[in-house]
Amino acid sequence: MVNYRFRSWIGLFLFMVAGLGYAQNGRFQQAVSYRMQVDMDVATNRYQGSQVLAYTNNSPDTLIRVFYHLYYNTFQPGSVMDVRSRTIADPDQRVKDRISKLTPEEIGFLHATKLTMNGKPVHFKEVGTILEVDLEQPILPNSTVQFEMNFEGQVPLQVRRSGRDSEEGVRYSMSQWYPKMANYDEQGWHANPYVGREFYGIWGDFDVKITIDKSYTLGGTGYLQNPNQIGHGYQDKGVKVSEPKGKTLTWHFVAPQVHDFMWAADNKYQHDKIQMPNGITVHHFYIPSEKTTENWERLKEFTPEAIDYLSQKFGQYPYKQFSVVQGGDGGMEYAMSTLITGERSLPSLVGVMVHELAHSWFHGVLASNESLYPWMDEGFTSYATNLAMASIFQPNPSPQRSSYGGYFQLVKSRLEEPMSTHADHYQTNYTYSAAAYSKGAVFLAQLGYVLGEDIRDRGMQRYWNTWKFKHPNVNDLVRVMEKESGLELDWYKEYFVNSTKTIDYAVKEVKVSEGGAAITLERVGGMPMPIDLVVTYQDGSKELIYLPLEIMRGEKPAEGGAPKRVLSIPWPWTHPIQIVYLEKPFDLIKSVEIDPSKRMADVQPENNKVEF
Repeated sequence: MVNYRFRSWIGLFLFMVAGLGYAQNGRFQQAVSYRMQVDMDVATNRYQGSQVLAYTNNSPDTLIRVFYHLYYNTFQPGSVMDVRSRTIADPDQRVKDRISKLTPEEIGFLHATKLTMNGKPVHFKEVGTILEVDLEQPILPNSTVQFEMNFEGQVPLQVRRSGRDSEEGVRYSMSQWYPKMANYDEQGWHANPYVGREFYGIWGDFDVKITIDKSYTLGGTGYLQNPNQIGHGYQDKGVKVSEPKGKTLTWHFVAPQVHDFMWAADNKYQHDKIQMPNGITVHHFYIPSEKTTENWERLKEFTPEAIDYLSQKFGQYPYKQFSVVQGGDGGMEYAMSTLITGERSLPSLVGVMVHELAHSWFHGVLASNESLYPWMDEGFTSYATNLAMASIFQPNPSPQRSSYGGYFQLVKSRLEEPMSTHADHYQTNYTYSAAAYSKGAVFLAQLGYVLGEDIRDRGMQRYWNTWKFKHPNVNDLVRVMEKESGLELDWYKEYFVNSTKTIDYAVKEVKVSEGGAAITLERVGGMPMPIDLVVTYQDGSKELIYLPLEIMRGEKPAEGGAPKRVLSIPWPWTHPIQIVYLEKPFDLIKSVEIDPSKRMADVQPENNKVEF
């Protein structure tokens, strides 16, 4: 006879236990440790490699599959990047249809030839730029396993970010070159195919040995472990490097607590090394020519200055090295390094260096999921770049104006999509770029208007100290700013990030009222904002009337340099009209203006001011 009550309790227990294996409550971070050896054949542009990966599952979930990125497989005719580039309305001019025309010797590929977990073979299948791996034994929560892989690759002709033989003659820009474990977080796996946009990685330690023709100089991620054997400008001062036996050298790099590893190689590189007073070593690698030498010599002045400025503004740069390397097809950020094209004017060269360096904070250390929140990297990096360039290179009283202008153009285009859109799924490259770079920068600049500049800046320092090496999302940023300011900011995220509603406020009317003047303000646009209203009188004096949003549940403090605040009137977001009454006579008023600082991204500033 079956005890049904007992059986039902057992079933419920098993259901609950099974549920624990798939629970995704709370935050966690996986961990990786890579050991790789690579042998590059510069005659065929192919390489053989081995990889030992210690993978720690810090999640509460039991993993029965894992995924690796095989980025180089996108540089083949018919790939996802190729088709996307040929079908999107405004293809990247560096790509267009170039991938479809690559010959077998020019394509890229990256293949796993052998893969085991804890010494036992696993079943794997290559699907474009993703390697799908079915595990014989699951990876339990709070456990570490070891994957061992043999792989082979071919370096593609330079098309996008990675590749060989660039237009400027750089032999190898080796980014996205190795099988890279995809990230798994509280939202699950992030095994996105590589269509040419953003990246999301796992922090870990890299130990990489690269064997290559001895005439090549290498630079990029990581601290070189054998400089006195290698030479090439790395060796200690006064050390004589003997001629290596054979035709190759093996370079040994170690990079702690990074989520990617890039290297570049050329037999014409000039390598310059600068030691900063704080112990950070700055490396520059470029090919000397009439188009590069003079400006790259000047660049060495600005890189250390930029590191110091950004460290003071946003948090101390955490590594002991940064490398600026000529390569790639524009500018791209990597761990402890960047690839930039080098044949530029000095302002352009400094600008791209500063931008890619600033990514070290938002891409390299804070490292939000760029695919889901590209604006939290590109936008914040653009914001930081604008400030740094105004500080170290060319003074600019309105450093964020270009970002505001880019956002206003996006609104006028009528192509805007919410910044919550996944980076890969924007309808056009233009809307992605304008949203991620320009509107993302405006998010921070305008936050200084909402909270006050000092509070916003303190909030950014707190954001760094709280969330470095932890993959923050937009809610984490908002909560930091709420804690720093004491104000509620969910509305700011919901309107400016999750929607395309715009800000448009107007001074609708100023007229005589009993004993003074009545100012009628109107919210024309769909997004509500707090309002700084400045009244200028005939004698030149000014007063500020502050109208915080009621849902902010508080007020920003009076800001230095602003007119004296004489009134504070909460404005409910539901009310399109707000009337402000002044006790001073109407005929004393010279002008009434909403936000003279121009920090609010009002899409129609023409109706912000009335003059008499």
